Amino acid sequence: MKRLLQIVGLLWRPLRVNGAFFIFMFALGYLCTQTEIRLHLRGAKPYDLSATELFFDLYLVCAVLALIPRKIRLWVRLLLTVVFYVVALIDMFCYVHFESTLTPTMLMLFLETTGREAEEFLEAYLGWDLLTSKTGLIFLVALLHVIWAVCSTWLKQRAQKIHLRFAEPVVLYSQAVLGILAFGIFCYTATACWPNKQAIHRLMTKSNLGEVEHELTTKGCANLYLPIHRMVFSVYANKLASQQLEHLVNATEKVQVDSCSFRSPQIVLIIGESYNKHRSQLYGYDKPTTPRQLRRMQDSTLIAFTDVVAPWNLTSFVFKHVFSLHAVGDVGDWSDSPMFPEVFRKAGYHVTFLTNQFLPKAGEAVYDFSGGFFLNHPELSQQLFDTRNARLHRYDEGLLKAYDALPHRDHQLTIFHLMGQHVDYLGRFPRNTRRKFTAADYPEKKLPEKRLQINADYDNATLYNDSIVDEIIRRFEGENAIVIYMPDHGEECFSGTLDFFGRMHSAAIDYRLAREEFEIPFWIWASEEYRQTHPYGWEAIKRYCHRPYMTDLLPHTLMFLGGIHSKNYRKDYDVLNSAYNEKRPRLLKNSVDYNKLKNEK
Repeated sequence: MKRLLQIVGLLWRPLRVNGAFFIFMFALGYLCTQTEIRLHLRGAKPYDLSATELFFDLYLVCAVLALIPRKIRLWVRLLLTVVFYVVALIDMFCYVHFESTLTPTMLMLFLETTGREAEEFLEAYLGWDLLTSKTGLIFLVALLHVIWAVCSTWLKQRAQKIHLRFAEPVVLYSQAVLGILAFGIFCYTATACWPNKQAIHRLMTKSNLGEVEHELTTKGCANLYLPIHRMVFSVYANKLASQQLEHLVNATEKVQVDSCSFRSPQIVLIIGESYNKHRSQLYGYDKPTTPRQLRRMQDSTLIAFTDVVAPWNLTSFVFKHVFSLHAVGDVGDWSDSPMFPEVFRKAGYHVTFLTNQFLPKAGEAVYDFSGGFFLNHPELSQQLFDTRNARLHRYDEGLLKAYDALPHRDHQLTIFHLMGQHVDYLGRFPRNTRRKFTAADYPEKKLPEKRLQINADYDNATLYNDSIVDEIIRRFEGENAIVIYMPDHGEECFSGTLDFFGRMHSAAIDYRLAREEFEIPFWIWASEEYRQTHPYGWEAIKRYCHRPYMTDLLPHTLMFLGGIHSKNYRKDYDVLNSAYNEKRPRLLKNSVDYNKLKNEK
């Protein structure tokens, strides 16, 4: 019986020999889960299983510590304690000052910070207000932990004297009961949090950032509820990014330009965001969301392509495939091929990139990190672009001012990356002056008033986007210029009777989903000078506007428009070339052929 009690009592040993560690780390973790709530998300609340999963994690850590010899355990436990407090402080500091917990971008920015920048940062942020903010709560827990450690020697001596007063059987029974209770709680918490542990394992075993991002869009994705989880994930994400960056740097050696005729001296690429093709007047929508584009199409200066899809319904995936000369279905990975801006720079074009989304900012989510890490890497950015904007803007019209401040170049590729109709729609246009559509304009949609207004604001954002792209065109009307417009992907917005907006990332791709989230508007506008000096090019645009096309092939069409002769160019990928392969499968998410979906609808 005694032996049995001793064995069962071992279940209590992890907490008995690591009691203070367990209590204070639990307090630290629970404090972070309850105070660090994503402020910018409506209805955000703490992770439901915070206490449950925290008990499971800490009991497991204490069990491992209990297996280590005492002298070594003291040092290992001290190291873990310091790491957990430091990471929690960093995480809470980020939350207080940047309204976001620790992200891969924050870690990337930290790693790129110079000594002087770090000194200036600390001078700006370290002060008395650091202790009076929520960060001070971390210091308070740490202080209590230190006080306990100082007093623990005396307390242990008292505990030993008390222990001697009890008969050995009482101690054995007590430890056995506590062990059964602790292990019972551990088993319950293990069952409750196991799905999240599986999700974390899936997340942390992906081979590239794209897979990581896609995993985070699936239902039941990992909840990195503790600061240490977010730190480990940030390190992991940056490691994956560095691997692909190395490939991209090596791919620059593959850029080869034989000659360039500068066929189009001014090439403008406008990349929109979350644009449902069927909410544009160019494609038959009955609301006046694109009146300016419609007028240009009616005067035959703008040609709308009718059968274009995006390769993905995620911005970062689209950017990688659109910027890379690698096409979906090619051997290898997108990072194995050069980026088209590099080709244009080597050909003699001045490349300008004006983005209202992909600038590194402390609080950005992994989606923006995944899409922008290769654009924001110092070495690659210099290889890709001659000119970039240095700040983001509340509305896309800020990019117009940024462009107006730049000097004119004779041969220039200008890339505008707009926020467009990115969620939330109400924040994409000046609501006080540019709100045309209201819930009352959609009597045919049987939706609650709030949902109807969201639907209306999507159209308001589309109308505002129409004004922005028109202003961009105006700046090139007197040039020998051509303007290409494409959004990254489509967007669900209460289509038919469906009460949903956004994108269904984890849903199976059928034609209905492809129609809303992958079909996109795509058009080319040309100035009068371009149409007069390049009639063959303009005729090709008009002749081939009904060809099936996917935007992962855009670099090859851009090279044709620029008159760039290179081994990197493939005429069967160029929609304006007579040798274009119209039968090429258009693989959505590299898995489902859109051509078959369309034929089977």
